[in-house]
Amino acid sequence: MEAIRSFIAIHLPEEIRVQLERIITQLKAGCPSASVRWVQSQNIHLTLKFLGDISPKNLKILTDLLESETAKHTIFEFNVSQLGAFPNPQRPSVIWVGVESNDALLHLQHRIDVETQRLGYASEARKFSPHLTLGRISRSASTADIRQIAETLAAVKIGSLGKVRAEKVHLFRSDLKPGGAVYTPLYVAPLSSGEYLQTR
Repeated sequence: MEAIRSFIAIHLPEEIRVQLERIITQLKAGCPSASVRWVQSQNIHLTLKFLGDISPKNLKILTDLLESETAKHTIFEFNVSQLGAFPNPQRPSVIWVGVESNDALLHLQHRIDVETQRLGYASEARKFSPHLTLGRISRSASTADIRQIAETLAAVKIGSLGKVRAEKVHLFRSDLKPGGAVYTPLYVAPLSSGEYLQTR
Protein backbone atom coordinates (compact mmCIF):
# COMPACT_ATOMS: atom_id res chain seq x y z
CA MET A 1 0.00 0.00 0.00
CA GLU A 2 1.19 3.49 -0.85
CA ALA A 3 2.69 5.65 1.93
CA ILE A 4 0.74 8.72 3.06
CA ARG A 5 2.63 12.01 3.33
CA SER A 6 1.19 13.68 6.42
CA PHE A 7 1.51 16.23 9.21
CA ILE A 8 -0.24 17.22 12.45
CA ALA A 9 -1.57 20.77 12.73
CA ILE A 10 -4.11 23.18 14.19
CA HIS A 11 -6.70 24.42 11.68
CA LEU A 12 -7.22 28.20 11.44
CA PRO A 13 -10.61 29.98 11.46
CA GLU A 14 -11.84 31.69 8.32
CA GLU A 15 -11.46 35.21 9.74
CA ILE A 16 -7.71 34.66 10.26
CA ARG A 17 -7.33 33.17 6.78
CA VAL A 18 -8.99 36.22 5.22
CA GLN A 19 -6.46 38.49 6.93
CA LEU A 20 -3.55 36.28 5.87
CA GLU A 21 -4.79 36.43 2.25
CA ARG A 22 -4.86 40.24 2.50
CA ILE A 23 -1.26 40.27 3.74
CA ILE A 24 -0.13 37.91 0.95
CA THR A 25 -1.77 40.24 -1.60
CA GLN A 26 0.17 43.19 -0.14
CA LEU A 27 3.44 41.28 -0.25
CA LYS A 28 2.87 40.05 -3.80
CA ALA A 29 2.55 43.65 -4.98
CA GLY A 30 6.09 44.42 -3.80
CA CYS A 31 7.91 41.16 -4.56
CA PRO A 32 9.27 39.96 -7.95
CA SER A 33 6.54 37.69 -9.29
CA ALA A 34 8.63 34.55 -9.88
CA SER A 35 10.76 34.86 -6.74
CA VAL A 36 8.28 33.57 -4.11
CA ARG A 37 6.09 30.46 -4.02
CA TRP A 38 3.06 31.71 -2.11
CA VAL A 39 0.93 29.41 0.03
CA GLN A 40 -2.78 29.42 -0.72
CA SER A 41 -4.60 30.81 2.32
CA GLN A 42 -6.78 27.70 2.67
CA ASN A 43 -3.57 25.66 3.07
CA ILE A 44 -2.13 27.70 5.93
CA HIS A 45 -2.13 25.86 9.27
CA LEU A 46 -0.16 25.93 12.49
CA THR A 47 1.98 22.83 11.99
CA LEU A 48 2.81 20.94 15.19
CA LYS A 49 4.63 17.97 13.67
CA PHE A 50 5.61 17.02 10.13
CA LEU A 51 5.53 13.23 9.93
CA GLY A 52 6.57 12.67 6.34
CA ASP A 53 5.52 9.35 4.82
CA ILE A 54 3.45 7.10 7.06
CA SER A 55 2.33 3.57 6.33
CA PRO A 56 -1.45 3.08 6.00
CA LYS A 57 -0.97 0.14 8.40
CA ASN A 58 0.19 2.58 11.09
CA LEU A 59 -2.66 5.04 10.61
CA LYS A 60 -4.88 3.55 13.34
CA ILE A 61 -1.97 3.44 15.81
CA LEU A 62 -1.18 7.07 15.04
CA THR A 63 -4.77 8.31 15.38
CA ASP A 64 -5.21 6.40 18.66
CA LEU A 65 -2.04 8.00 19.98
CA LEU A 66 -3.21 11.46 18.89
CA GLU A 67 -6.63 11.06 20.49
CA SER A 68 -5.10 9.80 23.72
CA GLU A 69 -2.65 12.70 23.90
CA THR A 70 -5.04 15.54 23.01
CA ALA A 71 -7.48 14.32 25.67
CA LYS A 72 -4.84 15.31 28.25
CA HIS A 73 -4.74 18.95 27.05
CA THR A 74 -7.43 21.55 27.59
CA ILE A 75 -8.73 23.99 24.99
CA PHE A 76 -6.56 27.13 24.78
CA GLU A 77 -6.03 30.17 22.60
CA PHE A 78 -3.07 31.87 20.97
CA ASN A 79 -2.38 35.23 19.35
CA VAL A 80 -1.46 35.68 15.69
CA SER A 81 0.67 38.75 14.97
CA GLN A 82 3.75 40.24 13.30
CA LEU A 83 5.42 39.56 9.98
CA GLY A 84 8.82 37.88 9.80
CA ALA A 85 11.14 35.62 7.86
CA PHE A 86 13.60 32.77 8.34
CA PRO A 87 16.53 32.95 8.80
CA ASN A 88 15.96 36.73 9.08
CA PRO A 89 14.09 39.50 7.22
CA GLN A 90 17.32 40.73 5.52
CA ARG A 91 18.05 37.29 4.00
CA PRO A 92 14.60 35.69 3.77
CA SER A 93 14.02 32.11 2.67
CA VAL A 94 10.61 31.63 4.34
CA ILE A 95 8.08 34.42 4.95
CA TRP A 96 5.74 33.97 7.90
CA VAL A 97 3.25 35.51 10.29
CA GLY A 98 4.06 34.85 13.92
CA VAL A 99 2.22 32.87 16.57
CA GLU A 100 2.84 34.04 20.12
CA SER A 101 3.98 31.05 22.14
CA ASN A 102 2.28 30.12 25.38
CA ASP A 103 2.73 27.21 27.77
CA ALA A 104 -0.36 25.34 26.55
CA LEU A 105 0.75 25.41 22.90
CA LEU A 106 4.36 24.51 23.66
CA HIS A 107 3.36 21.66 25.96
CA LEU A 108 0.92 20.22 23.40
CA GLN A 109 3.52 20.33 20.63
CA HIS A 110 6.21 18.82 22.85
CA ARG A 111 4.03 15.91 23.94
CA ILE A 112 2.94 15.16 20.35
CA ASP A 113 6.59 15.24 19.32
CA VAL A 114 7.63 12.88 22.13
CA GLU A 115 4.82 10.40 21.51
CA THR A 116 5.27 10.28 17.72
CA GLN A 117 9.04 9.80 18.17
CA ARG A 118 8.20 6.55 19.94
CA LEU A 119 6.57 5.38 16.70
CA GLY A 120 9.72 6.25 14.77
CA TYR A 121 8.88 9.74 13.48
CA ALA A 122 12.01 11.80 14.06
CA SER A 123 11.94 15.15 15.83
CA GLU A 124 12.96 18.33 14.00
CA ALA A 125 16.57 19.30 14.62
CA ARG A 126 15.49 22.90 15.19
CA LYS A 127 13.57 24.08 18.24
CA PHE A 128 9.83 24.45 17.66
CA SER A 129 9.11 28.03 16.54
CA PRO A 130 5.34 28.42 15.97
CA HIS A 131 4.53 30.34 12.79
CA LEU A 132 2.22 30.42 9.77
CA THR A 133 4.12 30.12 6.48
CA LEU A 134 2.98 32.58 3.79
CA GLY A 135 5.61 31.93 1.14
CA ARG A 136 8.97 30.36 0.32
CA ILE A 137 11.68 32.13 -1.62
CA SER A 138 12.63 30.39 -4.87
CA ARG A 139 16.16 29.00 -5.08
CA SER A 140 16.48 30.78 -8.41
CA ALA A 141 15.82 34.21 -6.84
CA SER A 142 18.64 36.64 -7.62
CA THR A 143 20.46 38.88 -5.14
CA ALA A 144 18.40 41.80 -6.45
CA ASP A 145 15.20 39.79 -5.92
CA ILE A 146 16.19 39.01 -2.33
CA ARG A 147 16.92 42.68 -1.70
CA GLN A 148 13.52 43.70 -3.08
CA ILE A 149 11.73 41.06 -0.96
CA ALA A 150 13.59 42.29 2.15
CA GLU A 151 12.57 45.88 1.38
CA THR A 152 8.94 44.80 0.95
CA LEU A 153 8.98 42.95 4.28
CA ALA A 154 10.34 46.06 5.98
CA ALA A 155 7.62 48.22 4.41
CA VAL A 156 4.60 46.02 5.20
CA LYS A 157 3.58 46.45 8.83
CA ILE A 158 0.97 44.31 10.54
CA GLY A 159 -0.17 44.22 14.14
CA SER A 160 -2.26 41.60 15.87
CA LEU A 161 -4.58 39.60 13.62
CA GLY A 162 -6.51 38.28 16.62
CA LYS A 163 -6.71 35.16 18.74
CA VAL A 164 -7.30 31.58 17.65
CA ARG A 165 -9.20 29.24 19.95
CA ALA A 166 -7.56 25.83 19.62
CA GLU A 167 -10.17 23.13 20.20
CA LYS A 168 -8.92 20.33 17.92
CA VAL A 169 -5.78 18.90 16.39
CA HIS A 170 -5.89 17.61 12.81
CA LEU A 171 -3.94 14.88 11.08
CA PHE A 172 -3.64 15.99 7.45
CA ARG A 173 -2.71 14.11 4.31
CA SER A 174 -0.54 16.13 1.90
CA ASP A 175 -0.69 15.35 -1.83
CA LEU A 176 1.67 17.24 -4.13
CA LYS A 177 -0.18 18.25 -7.30
CA PRO A 178 0.93 20.33 -10.32
CA GLY A 179 -1.09 23.26 -8.96
CA GLY A 180 0.39 22.94 -5.47
CA ALA A 181 -0.15 20.86 -2.36
CA VAL A 182 -3.63 19.59 -1.51
CA TYR A 183 -4.31 18.94 2.18
CA THR A 184 -7.00 16.48 3.24
CA PRO A 185 -7.98 15.96 6.90
CA LEU A 186 -7.60 12.28 7.84
CA TYR A 187 -8.49 12.56 11.52
CA VAL A 188 -9.59 15.17 14.07
CA ALA A 189 -8.63 14.78 17.74
CA PRO A 190 -10.48 17.11 20.15
CA LEU A 191 -8.78 18.80 23.06
CA SER A 192 -10.34 18.38 26.49
CA SER A 193 -13.28 20.66 27.28
CA GLY A 194 -12.03 21.12 30.84
CA GLU A 195 -10.70 24.45 32.10
CA TYR A 196 -10.30 26.96 29.28
CA LEU A 197 -6.75 28.35 29.34
CA GLN A 198 -6.68 31.98 28.18
CA THR A 199 -3.56 33.86 27.22
CA ARG A 200 -2.76 37.10 28.95
